[in-house]
Amino acid sequence: MLSGKTILVGITGGIAAYKICGLIRMYKRANANVLVVCTPKAMNFVTRLTLQNLSQNEVAVEEFDVKDFKPEHISYADQADIMVIAPATANTISKIAQGICDNLLTSIACAFTKPVIIAPAMNCNMWENPILQENLNKLHYEILEPDSGYLACGYEGKGRLCSIEKIFDKTVELLTYKPLSGKKIVITSGGTIEDIDPVRYISNYSSGKMGLALADTAKNLGAAVTLITTKNVSRKYNVIKVKSALDMKSAVEKEFENSDCIIMAAAVADYRVKEISPQKMKKTSDDEITLTFVKNPDILKSLCNLKHTLLLGEDGNLSDFRMGAPLIVGFCAESENLIENAKEKIRKKGCDFLIANDISRKDIGFSSDYNEVTILDKNGGMKKLERADKMTIAKQIFKEIYG
Repeated sequence: MLSGKTILVGITGGIAAYKICGLIRMYKRANANVLVVCTPKAMNFVTRLTLQNLSQNEVAVEEFDVKDFKPEHISYADQADIMVIAPATANTISKIAQGICDNLLTSIACAFTKPVIIAPAMNCNMWENPILQENLNKLHYEILEPDSGYLACGYEGKGRLCSIEKIFDKTVELLTYKPLSGKKIVITSGGTIEDIDPVRYISNYSSGKMGLALADTAKNLGAAVTLITTKNVSRKYNVIKVKSALDMKSAVEKEFENSDCIIMAAAVADYRVKEISPQKMKKTSDDEITLTFVKNPDILKSLCNLKHTLLLGEDGNLSDFRMGAPLIVGFCAESENLIENAKEKIRKKGCDFLIANDISRKDIGFSSDYNEVTILDKNGGMKKLERADKMTIAKQIFKEIYG
């Protein structure tokens, strides 16, 4: 099942470290090559000799032994096809999120460009700490949330390492399931920013999280990804930073011809200020101020028109099979009459799929890590995806788009 694959297992200093011996055996039975790296504190819970016997490889703990003229953390990062950090303590998660490389494991994580699975395990109060959750959200990894139950510290709650079977299954999925291999996916995210003057601007509440989840998922599924975003994002795939709707339109159109799919998840401003003041606008004695707005270009509609032009051949007939015509996927954020407005939008825009989500709900949508959407297609089909974290929603969206 995993023949020819190298799995790098990172073990940190938690009581659940002993369970990883069983995970290593599962990998070996699937014919994987297993490399093991431990933090120094992990050695308090499991022995080097045990891990070496199970993995049939040397176990690395200390940093910066040089082999073949390459620092060890780079050597391990180059060899492995995937990195699995389990159990992942709050300490190690936070270090990786902040780019701290004070041991071999965290150094490898910083240099690792392939899929990473993190399986946290800790006290329930530590898991619920907002700072830890913020650090987890910074990571573009597969996070396997802990289970609930009785904890070694005597508490009862969410914090137990998830089952090693779940970790194994996720590893197999990421290493073998690549349905988007060979595809170039372009995704937009975030709310555009329309300047008023050097100090003020108009924007919206879009966090960019859904677009980022789609981009991370597409990468994990084997696609070559370009993310066009208004947010500050650091990823190992191509990221293009833009600001305004006009900037985004220009960037997307440059990517159009070479893309297989364009997903417009960004919240693009409908209007911009007609004349941006070159200097800060001063307060006056007037109680009111008037700004003149002009319409921004409809990027989704323009992309659909470009596709229509490509599909319309010399014979004047439309064909979905002509080369160079990407799938166009739009988003529809509504605060009322969700399905009715979404049906009207997909009809007017002419996109292949439309993802509709209800922004009036506080438990999904803007700034939330969760979403619930309805997917509409150009043929009148419709499917609702129930509330889930945005990474799960992203996977389900690609499954619906590509089957």
